[in-house]
Amino acid sequence: MRTCVLSAQLVSEDSAVWQLRDMQARDLDAVMLIEQAAYPFPWTRGNFSDSLNSGYECKVLHDAFGKMAGYFLLMSVVDEYHILNITVRPDLQGQGVGRLLFKEIKSLALGNGCSSLLLEVRPSNGQALAVYKKMGFDQIGLRKNYYPAGEQAREDALVMRLVL
Repeated sequence: MRTCVLSAQLVSEDSAVWQLRDMQARDLDAVMLIEQAAYPFPWTRGNFSDSLNSGYECKVLHDAFGKMAGYFLLMSVVDEYHILNITVRPDLQGQGVGRLLFKEIKSLALGNGCSSLLLEVRPSNGQALAVYKKMGFDQIGLRKNYYPAGEQAREDALVMRLVL
């Protein structure tokens, strides 16, 4: 297991202390609770297990009381990190936790020689789109019928990139 090049203890703008560490199989129950609360079409436990088994960068963030606040999963592709999943516990959304996770993703990417970050997002996810645009991501493509959308419907994905 690779060690994080970042400090294990992070301090956000409001001086709250957060703990960032590698995601492990024992974290999956808590991850699944957040994932299912955050999305109408959540990842499966198998998706997370496969990511862990593939050796992707998988991190969990805990608050000062040890409660999981969010997580991210990154896949390294040549000199780029593909953000597979980044999620903040719904009751903490809009409070800077996502910004903190992105700051750590960028630091990790730069520390590992990456020149950009790539992600997909649903066009219907206006909140996430606004955050990504504010952080400097630009749309570079479209994946047709990428996401499940219920009743056997599909939704496109906007492909976005942030040059570091």
